[in-house]
Amino acid sequence: MNSQKAIVVGAGILGLATARALAQKGYEVTVIEKSQFSLGASVRNFGMLWPVGQPDGKLYDRAVRTKEIWLEYLDAAHIPYNACGSLHLAYSQEEMTVVEEIGSFFKAKNRPVSIMDAKAVLNNYQGINGEGLLGALRSEEETIIDPREGIKKLPTYLTEMYKVKFIWGTAITSVKSNVAFSNNLKFEADIICVCSGADFETLYPEIFKAQPIIKTKLQMMRFKHKDPDYRIGASICGGLSLLHYKSFTASSSLTKLRMKIESEIPTYLKYGIHVMVSQNNVGELTVGDSHEYALDFEPFDKIEINNMILDYLKKLIHIDEWEMTQSWNGIYPIMTNGAPDLFLNPEKGVYILNGIGGHGMTMSFGFAEEMINNL
Repeated sequence: MNSQKAIVVGAGILGLATARALAQKGYEVTVIEKSQFSLGASVRNFGMLWPVGQPDGKLYDRAVRTKEIWLEYLDAAHIPYNACGSLHLAYSQEEMTVVEEIGSFFKAKNRPVSIMDAKAVLNNYQGINGEGLLGALRSEEETIIDPREGIKKLPTYLTEMYKVKFIWGTAITSVKSNVAFSNNLKFEADIICVCSGADFETLYPEIFKAQPIIKTKLQMMRFKHKDPDYRIGASICGGLSLLHYKSFTASSSLTKLRMKIESEIPTYLKYGIHVMVSQNNVGELTVGDSHEYALDFEPFDKIEINNMILDYLKKLIHIDEWEMTQSWNGIYPIMTNGAPDLFLNPEKGVYILNGIGGHGMTMSFGFAEEMINNL
């Protein structure tokens, strides 16, 4: 076993995944987090484990591996989750053509998908708007976790299972080879992994500026149904999501769908809106989201974005019985060159894991495991 020490800066999902990977490799791991608990983008998302959105090959395999690790943890910690799969609804012929092409492609790759007609969708799932519905792509792999619960309890699990130590409420202000500083405090280790999301900019500002990286702001909402027993039966998305995920570029008809959406609802593309709803194990419904790109953002949500999300959602789901309970925004870094992640070694013994974009829940465990195992 390796008796060396490792420090992880940041206790978001990528930092926690990196801590696990280091501990499994035999390192004595300490995670240092500036806040008293995880409160960034890692807890401000759908809670979706979303292999269906990843293109075939390395990224899909990474998503599948990440899901395996999640379920191992959730089962061991007795945390419930909703293994409901996903449903990609089609309301135009352009959407249906993409759905059929993707379904055929995925089946050839042995992914667990099927094409459903409108009648089958309405018979098997609750609350779906049947007006104009042509059919859907059904995928069996997707699982919903409440990230607020899953992330909150993960540090305790890592401590009990891997003896990972946590130092909360301590901001790392600079990093050098083998040393992390927090004002007058000094933390020494053989390896330091910087997994601090957008805060990577404050530790290595020149390196941050040199990367093809930008920040993304998303807006989301949470609802409850008047009937506490209401369950949709799947995570739901529509045509906008077909444009969002890289796996769907396997469809030769995607360009035609994009042209249709650009001509009909261009503002949705301007704000990067693609509308999805996930339902956690207690029935709460998470709805979103949008993508605004910049290096800094005003802290205020745009009500017009939330309204656009809800207007589109009404085309997919009957929401008259839904009551909004929360709204929020989150910010995370994303690569502008299409790369799925960022892994840097700026100086001896220091590694930066970042740029995983909006796929933290789906990809972090697998990504961290790959990077640490290859050190």
